[in-house]
Amino acid sequence: MATLDQVRNILRDTLSLGDRADRIDSSSPLLGAIPEFDSMAVVAVLTMLEDQFGFTVEDDEFSADFFQTLGSLVEFVDRKLSV
Repeated sequence: MATLDQVRNILRDTLSLGDRADRIDSSSPLLGAIPEFDSMAVVAVLTMLEDQFGFTVEDDEFSADFFQTLGSLVEFVDRKLSV
């Protein structure tokens, strides 16, 4: 399964988006655009990403920029996986 699909599934499950997740593509905005995606959800999504992909995000590398679009979140995951 492609990283994009895995990340979309994490968003679907964590935010309880149901079928709405199917309409999210790489250019879809996340923060500020999905009402369920609040600060607590950011932490939950980040935890799920760490668990699913087996990496750790240190406090000093965290940025809200990762959560601007699905594409930026996938790029962040791909960078973490390439380290």
